[in-house]
Amino acid sequence: MARINSRQVEAFRATMLTGSVTEAAALMTVTQPAVSRLLRDLQALLKMELFERRGTGLVPTAAAMALYTEVERSFVGLERITAAAEEIRGRRTGSLRIAALPALSNGYLPRLAGHFLKERPNLNLAFFGVISPIVVDWVLNNQCDIGFAEVPIAHSGLPSQRLPALARVAVLPTGHRLAKKAVLEPRDFEGETFISLSAGSSSRHLVDQVFHRHDVRRVLRVETTLSEIMCGMVSSGLGVAICDPFTAQEFSTRGVVVRRFLPRIDFEFSAVFPAQRSPSPVALDLVETMRKALVEFEDDATLSR
Repeated sequence: MARINSRQVEAFRATMLTGSVTEAAALMTVTQPAVSRLLRDLQALLKMELFERRGTGLVPTAAAMALYTEVERSFVGLERITAAAEEIRGRRTGSLRIAALPALSNGYLPRLAGHFLKERPNLNLAFFGVISPIVVDWVLNNQCDIGFAEVPIAHSGLPSQRLPALARVAVLPTGHRLAKKAVLEPRDFEGETFISLSAGSSSRHLVDQVFHRHDVRRVLRVETTLSEIMCGMVSSGLGVAICDPFTAQEFSTRGVVVRRFLPRIDFEFSAVFPAQRSPSPVALDLVETMRKALVEFEDDATLSR
């Protein structure tokens, strides 16, 4: 037994919407005889009259009106599927789980992600600010779709994309004697009370290495795992520090003065992705958006100092 096909249903719907075989043909971009044939075949299969001819027009029967209700439900469902596909193709829908190290998650990345979401109204976000080893662990265990962690990454098997490195900066209390200088060097810190990140971290190692190389002795009073705590201590007037540029920016209006530091000590981090699957298109979009924004960030930071 022959079955109803989608083209016959489409011809019926187009005729119901337009009230005319001629206009239905235009809507479907086919000839008028083709629409008439589709309608005849549909009526034959259904064994019911769908339209009555009155003058030069067609009037739907009661059976046609009842059938159209069901047909429209199906088409609305298909249109929703099509719209959803367009949203997915345009990378504006779905969900994204992000984990990021504190230097990024304390202000800079949430603002960037907020602008990113505004352009994708159907995209939902889960955002976690945790230290780099936990970022890597959560991505490794598929708890997040993307992570931003300081390099080197502990698990080399994770897919990653290195992002532009930015220069670490000197942070000083407002009114500090070194704030008069535009660029600071290791020798400027001789004898200064210094607030440092915890021993064992890659950041601590890089900073200590520079001061040791220049034979500069600092007074190490405080160690902390978080750059926000470090900058908070600096703002109290206790001492000075070398900090990532993101946290420094957040504290630049909170009792902290930011200055260039030479020789340059890069703050380097990567986007990492779960190993079990390919990165989602929206995650890759976020990374590309961030890559462009970081170039602007460093340009603006350089001009402001």
